[in-house]
Amino acid sequence: MHLTAFLMLSKRKAPHGIKYRGKNRVVPKPKMEHLFMLRHRLERDEENMLILRHPYLTSEQSRNYMKDLKVPVPLSIVGNRKRNELFNKHFSWVDQLAHLRVRDAWE
Repeated sequence: MHLTAFLMLSKRKAPHGIKYRGKNRVVPKPKMEHLFMLRHRLERDEENMLILRHPYLTSEQSRNYMKDLKVPVPLSIVGNRKRNELFNKHFSWVDQLAHLRVRDAWE
């Protein structure tokens, strides 16, 4: 009886389910390193917003910067062209049966 009471009451029970969520969650206390990380993130975001507010290129330059570049031909089209040159030649019946007309030359 005394052993059961000791085991039931002595240790602190963990919350049910996920430790950091829900009604019985454990809320970690903020540390100084967390505050430094937050400050660093906010400073970085502020620098990025400054860059976005004052871009290096004007809107006209950013719209037309690829105007002079040619669009590259996809490799699949190049491969299809090579295959078509080899296999999709047009052959007529006359071309196919030309070997049978050998004896027509003397007639």
